[in-house]
Amino acid sequence: MYYIQKRLEISASHHLVLDYESKCSQLHGHNWIITIYCRSKELDCNGMVVDFTLIKRKIKDRLDHQNLNDVLPFNPTAENIARWCVEQIPHCYKATVQESDGNSAIYENEE
Repeated sequence: MYYIQKRLEISASHHLVLDYESKCSQLHGHNWIITIYCRSKELDCNGMVVDFTLIKRKIKDRLDHQNLNDVLPFNPTAENIARWCVEQIPHCYKATVQESDGNSAIYENEE
Protein backbone atom coordinates (compact mmCIF):
# COMPACT_ATOMS: atom_id res chain seq x y z
CA MET A 1 0.00 0.00 0.00
CA TYR A 2 1.24 3.47 -0.90
CA TYR A 3 0.42 6.43 1.35
CA ILE A 4 0.76 10.18 0.91
CA GLN A 5 -0.19 13.15 3.04
CA LYS A 6 -0.46 16.81 2.16
CA ARG A 7 -0.51 19.60 4.74
CA LEU A 8 -2.23 22.84 3.76
CA GLU A 9 -2.44 26.14 5.62
CA ILE A 10 -5.57 28.15 4.93
CA SER A 11 -6.77 31.50 6.22
CA ALA A 12 -10.55 31.70 6.18
CA SER A 13 -13.50 33.03 8.12
CA HIS A 14 -16.76 31.38 9.10
CA HIS A 15 -19.59 31.49 11.56
CA LEU A 16 -21.41 28.50 12.98
CA VAL A 17 -25.15 27.97 13.04
CA LEU A 18 -25.75 26.44 16.46
CA ASP A 19 -28.76 25.55 18.60
CA TYR A 20 -27.15 27.23 21.62
CA GLU A 21 -25.59 30.62 22.29
CA SER A 22 -21.90 30.80 21.40
CA LYS A 23 -19.34 33.38 20.35
CA CYS A 24 -18.68 31.08 17.36
CA SER A 25 -22.04 32.18 15.93
CA GLN A 26 -20.33 35.48 15.08
CA LEU A 27 -18.15 35.84 12.01
CA HIS A 28 -14.53 35.07 12.92
CA GLY A 29 -11.43 33.65 11.27
CA HIS A 30 -8.83 30.96 11.73
CA ASN A 31 -5.52 29.98 10.25
CA TRP A 32 -6.62 26.44 9.52
CA ILE A 33 -4.20 23.54 9.08
CA ILE A 34 -5.70 20.80 6.95
CA THR A 35 -3.92 17.50 6.42
CA ILE A 36 -5.10 15.18 3.66
CA TYR A 37 -4.27 11.46 3.77
CA CYS A 38 -4.51 9.27 0.65
CA ARG A 39 -3.66 5.65 -0.07
CA SER A 40 -3.66 3.27 -3.00
CA LYS A 41 -2.51 -0.27 -3.70
CA GLU A 42 -1.27 0.85 -7.10
CA LEU A 43 0.31 4.01 -8.46
CA ASP A 44 -1.18 5.82 -11.43
CA CYS A 45 0.59 6.03 -14.81
CA ASN A 46 2.68 8.92 -13.45
CA GLY A 47 3.90 6.94 -10.44
CA MET A 48 1.65 8.78 -7.95
CA VAL A 49 -1.17 8.03 -5.53
CA VAL A 50 -2.58 11.53 -6.12
CA ASP A 51 -0.77 14.57 -7.48
CA PHE A 52 -0.11 17.02 -4.62
CA THR A 53 -1.07 19.88 -6.96
CA LEU A 54 -4.55 18.39 -7.42
CA ILE A 55 -5.03 18.34 -3.64
CA LYS A 56 -3.94 21.98 -3.38
CA ARG A 57 -6.24 23.01 -6.21
CA LYS A 58 -9.33 21.21 -4.85
CA ILE A 59 -8.90 22.25 -1.20
CA LYS A 60 -6.66 25.29 -0.69
CA ASP A 61 -7.58 27.13 -3.88
CA ARG A 62 -11.28 26.71 -3.04
CA LEU A 63 -11.13 27.69 0.65
CA ASP A 64 -8.18 30.04 1.20
CA HIS A 65 -9.13 33.66 2.01
CA GLN A 66 -12.84 32.87 1.77
CA ASN A 67 -15.84 33.11 4.04
CA LEU A 68 -16.52 29.37 4.33
CA ASN A 69 -20.24 29.96 4.78
CA ASP A 70 -20.28 31.41 1.26
CA VAL A 71 -18.37 28.59 -0.48
CA LEU A 72 -19.49 25.44 1.36
CA PRO A 73 -23.09 24.13 1.29
CA PHE A 74 -23.17 23.11 4.98
CA ASN A 75 -22.52 24.43 8.48
CA PRO A 76 -18.70 24.83 8.32
CA THR A 77 -17.67 23.05 11.50
CA ALA A 78 -14.21 21.48 11.51
CA GLU A 79 -15.90 18.06 11.45
CA ASN A 80 -17.96 18.86 8.36
CA ILE A 81 -14.97 20.41 6.60
CA ALA A 82 -12.91 17.25 7.27
CA ARG A 83 -15.61 15.06 5.69
CA TRP A 84 -15.92 17.41 2.71
CA CYS A 85 -12.14 17.26 2.13
CA VAL A 86 -12.19 13.46 2.01
CA GLU A 87 -15.00 13.59 -0.55
CA GLN A 88 -13.05 15.96 -2.85
CA ILE A 89 -9.88 13.93 -3.37
CA PRO A 90 -9.49 10.54 -5.06
CA HIS A 91 -8.03 7.84 -2.79
CA CYS A 92 -8.47 10.10 0.25
CA TYR A 93 -9.43 8.14 3.33
CA LYS A 94 -8.80 10.68 6.11
CA ALA A 95 -8.54 14.41 6.75
CA THR A 96 -7.55 16.37 9.83
CA VAL A 97 -8.80 19.94 10.19
CA GLN A 98 -7.15 22.05 12.88
CA GLU A 99 -8.91 25.36 13.43
CA SER A 100 -6.73 26.51 16.32
CA ASP A 101 -3.95 25.16 18.48
CA GLY A 102 -5.36 22.24 20.40
CA ASN A 103 -8.66 22.03 18.46
CA SER A 104 -8.79 19.52 15.61
CA ALA A 105 -11.39 17.33 13.96
CA ILE A 106 -10.67 14.12 12.09
CA TYR A 107 -12.85 12.37 9.55
CA GLU A 108 -11.92 8.90 8.34
CA ASN A 109 -13.80 7.02 5.64
CA GLU A 110 -13.85 3.42 6.84
CA GLU A 111 -14.86 1.89 3.48
